[in-house]
Amino acid sequence: MAGDRTTARDFGALFAPGSVAVLGASGTPGKWGYALARGALAGEHRRAVYLVNRAGGEILGRPAHRSLAELPEAPELVAVAVPAAGFEDAVDAALAAGARAIVGISAGLGEAGPDGRRRERDVVARVRAAGALLLGPNCLGVSDAHAELSLAWAGFGAGPVGLISQSGNLALEIGELLRGRELGISRFASLGNQADVDATDLLPVFAADEPTRVIGLYVEDFRDGRAFARAARDAGKPVVLMSAGRSAAGARIAHGHTGALVSDGRVIDAACRAAGVVRVATPRELADAAQALLAPRRLTGPRIGVIGDGGGHVALAADVLSGLGFELPALSTRVAADVAAMLPPNATTANPVDFAGGGERDVTTYPRAARVLLASGEVDAVLLTGYFGGYGGEAERRAAEDLACLAAPLVVHTMHADADAASVLRAHGVPVCRDIESAARTLDALRERRAGAVPELPPAAPSPGADGYWAARELVASAGIELMAARRVRTADEADRVAAELGFPVVVKALGALHKSDGGGVLVGIRDATVLRRELRALHARLAPAELSIEAMAPVEDGVELIVGTRRDPRFGPVVLVGVGGLYAEILDDVAVALAPVDADGARELLLSLRGAALLTGARGRPPLAIAAAADAVAALARLGAARPDLDEIEVNPLLVTPSGAVALDARAIAARAPS
Repeated sequence: MAGDRTTARDFGALFAPGSVAVLGASGTPGKWGYALARGALAGEHRRAVYLVNRAGGEILGRPAHRSLAELPEAPELVAVAVPAAGFEDAVDAALAAGARAIVGISAGLGEAGPDGRRRERDVVARVRAAGALLLGPNCLGVSDAHAELSLAWAGFGAGPVGLISQSGNLALEIGELLRGRELGISRFASLGNQADVDATDLLPVFAADEPTRVIGLYVEDFRDGRAFARAARDAGKPVVLMSAGRSAAGARIAHGHTGALVSDGRVIDAACRAAGVVRVATPRELADAAQALLAPRRLTGPRIGVIGDGGGHVALAADVLSGLGFELPALSTRVAADVAAMLPPNATTANPVDFAGGGERDVTTYPRAARVLLASGEVDAVLLTGYFGGYGGEAERRAAEDLACLAAPLVVHTMHADADAASVLRAHGVPVCRDIESAARTLDALRERRAGAVPELPPAAPSPGADGYWAARELVASAGIELMAARRVRTADEADRVAAELGFPVVVKALGALHKSDGGGVLVGIRDATVLRRELRALHARLAPAELSIEAMAPVEDGVELIVGTRRDPRFGPVVLVGVGGLYAEILDDVAVALAPVDADGARELLLSLRGAALLTGARGRPPLAIAAAADAVAALARLGAARPDLDEIEVNPLLVTPSGAVALDARAIAARAPS
């Protein structure tokens, strides 16, 4: 149950409360009540702190109240660390005491099954009726460095990264990784079960927090995925998302090609592109991306210059960067000569640049060589890799300061990431990485990402149904997509007559199976009536189809087959997919996905993003194909899918693109299933 974003909610009591109560406080180390009490008392000079335990007595040198009702004032924020059986009573007591925000540490509720989810829903209804909010339950807590609030299992060092996480342990790991990069956390919220407050609710709250310069998230369930994407797009600060791609869709059984190809991960990628979000796969990548996005400069092009004092390091760096799609252009003769003038005769100066001991001889070689490359206009950024940081001394420290002053993106990979020189670089915003893979991913995160449109959904169209092949064809035709001529037949005599009318060669399809071709139900290139009769007898013996479709034969040798489909994702709504290969799309796995609807320009971008785009633009002397017509067909199907909530999937497979146009050779639609 996500927060109601039609009404503004006050999060001040959650991150900067005037008073805090810990319900279930304990003086026993290792218990949640102890960690929360100790963290709350660390901010005692900023706010009133009340420890509540039904046994009373004294906890950590402070008197313990037996109940929230005994407190001398209403606590703005209450942290609840009681067993699941007592959670509902604890929340009711907090609301009765006047709490405006509640942090539910208690586990064993919604994650335990349907009964726990029902109990959560009932609690949230009472929380919202009281005008309060609930973080969790089953969460690690909340903290705010500026407000000196720490209500979590462990504290975080202060820094510029805001962290929202549905996993407590991953949040702790991310905190440690940031610490290793001399970074810290400005504000932290553990989502837990997201019974009330969810990631979308918190994004604008973190964006409005001045000390927060980058927002990192780990989210498992987006609830309303488009609302999340819009909140991320509108944050005005860099957003980094880590997600396992799990959602309700993760348990679905893919019905067709589109469903199999549009994985949850691809949908999340599409939403991130639309919102300008950096998506990562691991905690280390999240920490790398956060470090990159705190750098003062963005990467505006793909050309990277690599420098280092060791052939192995620079060669490996070149390989890793190339694998991420970066370019390592050979330096011009003039620039290579300028670099060579400061290096030993055996140095390599083409790019990558191997100093061949020149850095060991004179550590100022690093900033001087980097400056030459960046001033040349032949590269967009420099990756320094290898030993820098291991020389020590004041000369290396000054070299680090010179490197930090370069007026272009610089990323440093060093074997000595804890050295003084590395600290100097980080202090000036230069990303420093412990391994070459992290350095390459950091450059990837530095690429400029322009948030686009998170498309609005059109009004739902009338739903006349789309059961069966013929209804699917009518649906596709209604969108303005051309299809090959086709006629329904049931007998061999009808097939003879229709084939003669359409003109040989023809295609025969046995109708009924979802994937007609998988069972040998599609016969292509039937050249005359004799062959048609023979093939029909074999087809009936093999499949016994109730009816057939006789269709005109398309000029497949003149074009490229694509798959175009839409699927309605439970969290992000309709998405559109394009892929190379038609019937072989799942094997080739060359697909692109976007939130639907898209216009013709957006559809064209999708098509040109495919690995096989050269097949469309003209490869090996072949004429270019009608990309505009293909884009129009993609946009039309995307509009159709977005306007039909009664359909889970609509697919044209294949869409044949030729030099003269685009035509659908097959159509399929799957009605929406009732929600589980």
